[in-house]
Amino acid sequence: MNAMFNINGRICRQEDAVVSVLDHGFLYGEGVYEVCRTYHGRLFLFDRHLRRLRASAGMLALPVPFTNEEIAGHVDRTLSAAGLGRGEHAGPEAYVRLLLTRGVGEISYDPSACPHPSFVVIVRAHVPPPASVYERGVRVALVSVVRNHPGALDPLIKSNNLLNPAMAMQEALKRGAFEAVMRNHRGELAECSQSNLFVVRAGAVLTPPLGAGLLAGITREFLFEVGRDAGVPFSEATLHDADLLAADEAFLTSTTREIVPIVAVDDRTIGTGRPGPITRALLEAFRGRADALTRGGTGSQTPALA
Repeated sequence: MNAMFNINGRICRQEDAVVSVLDHGFLYGEGVYEVCRTYHGRLFLFDRHLRRLRASAGMLALPVPFTNEEIAGHVDRTLSAAGLGRGEHAGPEAYVRLLLTRGVGEISYDPSACPHPSFVVIVRAHVPPPASVYERGVRVALVSVVRNHPGALDPLIKSNNLLNPAMAMQEALKRGAFEAVMRNHRGELAECSQSNLFVVRAGAVLTPPLGAGLLAGITREFLFEVGRDAGVPFSEATLHDADLLAADEAFLTSTTREIVPIVAVDDRTIGTGRPGPITRALLEAFRGRADALTRGGTGSQTPALA
């Protein structure tokens, strides 16, 4: 079972997965992407990921060359070629990455130089974090790299230009951390390099508002709904270093990681130094909701790619 690639409709293996060096995604980072995964062999919250893909592309005046149904077809064929995502007994779950770029054209900033966007699908077996991450929690680092200013490159765009979070994560890795926590230009907490950030205080869950300069995470959005159903109050709030360091609990969220407990920030322990009860309850509720939405397709918010 191998990773498979779909390059503008052509399915191939890694050794044949190539794009032109004149693709503006390569030359200038002009492009957007989404990452989604399967549960029970079915894409989870796929409609929401496509909604965000179109929103990101729209902020770059980048046309999306396919309908949602056509994109789902491209993904389905690529999953089939990889032997993934074909129902509840398909084996490993799938990781799916969609990339849309300005396309191939002359070396110019003029969008008209690229008449046809490039569309790429990457699929491979999903590799979740080890169980110990959820059982014991992780340490994160407050890094010096500042999140992009919305007036420069809006973090609401899920852009292929990942230099900003990559530099943040590289700093965190040098310090032995699982993730990097980034501040915005005002010194407020924004998000992590690859995930959204939450703190728990007095039984309530708080997360930075979109106005702090962060990506509107699909898991972040979904977790507000999970929390409401579980009776856990969620709200947006401007947060600073002290709010994180003094939190009763903290966690991060992403599509591929779900909900990961944060038990330390650099050399400071968060709460008891163990995953807290609200974090654990939310993870259980999240997984239960994902299971219900994908098992057998009943109530699923995704195409039934089986």
